[in-house]
Amino acid sequence: MRELATLEEMKALVGQEVAVSDWVEISQQRVDLFAEASGDHQWIHVDVERAALESPFGGTVAHGFMTLALVPAMLVNALHMADMRMGINYGLNKVRFPAPVPVGSRLRARLTIQAIEDIEGGAQVEWGVVVEREGGVKPVCVAEFLMRRY
Repeated sequence: MRELATLEEMKALVGQEVAVSDWVEISQQRVDLFAEASGDHQWIHVDVERAALESPFGGTVAHGFMTLALVPAMLVNALHMADMRMGINYGLNKVRFPAPVPVGSRLRARLTIQAIEDIEGGAQVEWGVVVEREGGVKPVCVAEFLMRRY
């Protein structure tokens, strides 16, 4: 885990990759729980037998939005911002899912500070996030993630 002591230290790193998260395993149970939480029960995510027979991916795959939902936890896993009292997910500028996430995959995030803007009481950080699959050729998610830190 990378330690960043101050906002000023972060500002000096704009444009650089600053951290890589640990691997996160994508189990069928995790996918099923996300399907329950989101109401998205499409068979390519939850029907193991049908997906093995009919899916172009050869089995079930994680929801793209599940992959995206893991980004804040991956960020917290990858780095600690010592002078931050509270962080808020502010939004996204752009998100793409260039490759599927087969169940059984392991994912991790590469985090780049793209921009930092001062706001009242803190700063808005624009993170460039690339989520990669172990052994994969293409990223499974590429996003511009906005976080407000106070």
